[in-house]
Amino acid sequence: MTASLTPLAPVYLDYNASALVRPEVLEVMTKALADNGNASAVHAAGRRARARIETARAQVAELVGADPTAVIFTSGGTEANAQGLASALTAGCERLIVCATEHPCVAEAAIASGKPIKVLPVDSRGVIDLKKLAELLKAPGKAMVAIHHANNESGVIQPVAEAARLVKAAGGWLHVDAVQSVGKIAVDIRLLGADSLTLSGHKLGGPQGVGALVLREGLTATRILHGPGQERGLRAGTENTPGIAGFGVAAQSSLRDLASVEAHRVWRDDAEAVVKAAGGVIIGGGAERLPNTLFVAVSDWDSPRQLITLDLAGVMVSGGSACNSGKTKPSRTILATGRIDLASGGLRASGGWATVENDWHRFADAWAAAYVAHRARNEQRERQVA
Repeated sequence: MTASLTPLAPVYLDYNASALVRPEVLEVMTKALADNGNASAVHAAGRRARARIETARAQVAELVGADPTAVIFTSGGTEANAQGLASALTAGCERLIVCATEHPCVAEAAIASGKPIKVLPVDSRGVIDLKKLAELLKAPGKAMVAIHHANNESGVIQPVAEAARLVKAAGGWLHVDAVQSVGKIAVDIRLLGADSLTLSGHKLGGPQGVGALVLREGLTATRILHGPGQERGLRAGTENTPGIAGFGVAAQSSLRDLASVEAHRVWRDDAEAVVKAAGGVIIGGGAERLPNTLFVAVSDWDSPRQLITLDLAGVMVSGGSACNSGKTKPSRTILATGRIDLASGGLRASGGWATVENDWHRFADAWAAAYVAHRARNEQRERQVA
């Protein structure tokens, strides 16, 4: 009799898209859902809901070195970024300088503002050009500068503190999208020198649909949702108490686990060596990067086919390009570095709190084997045509 083989458990390496929800987050959210009081109510259930929100506010503030009064809860990173940009414009910013590899929710919000926009270029590694920033800041008019702390695709970490000194000297406003960096490296709004900073709960092992805008002390946010006076009158709408409570616990756990995230750097680097040996190009490989992120690209195998191949092998990752109405778009991150030939063939693997070393080995081995097989098939076709 032949012994049956137990199938391998699926590997999830897509934490930069959305982290697996932490058990402690599920626990606190379940309790909040069962209680279900409105935080604006004065009765006992309402007061318990308010207490959950304020506890979470303090937990999120501690994660980024802010005062709890500076934290405004939103529906996620997209809304938080939109409110950060709106706040800068209300504060007198007349023009925008936006990093070339910025997340679309920032880039599109900048376009929608109707203000003049200049693009801050990056080098071949994906790192901003500080000399070009200094040059752009010399133009007349107060500028809002948008620089994400870490790129969502490549994990490249930007020199935000150095940029902040230039922005401050020019009298501008620095907006930092820290959605990808928080929980993976230390983030402190004061040390970064940011005027506004954004977070998203589901990147930390919290729930989807909740985020935060954090402002530098002394600054005021502009309301973009109108109605009742929730969030101190700065964000109308009944608070998502279970989501906010889960976000707070995820922030607390992320701060506690920050040192352990470094283990991913070794695991990631080992996987990186395997995919490079098989012919992959590492995007951002020469720059400082998040320890949990690997972005590999090739010119002869597009992202959707890579994703399908790995998914069939039980490995879940993300493509380096976005899909819209079934059409694949090249990666804006790769395009900004000048590697047009690789822009449609990017693949991102990203680990998190539940990732183990073997997950990285399985990803690297599966990708390398699949790419070698892909090239062999191409070579065979070429020989047949010849």
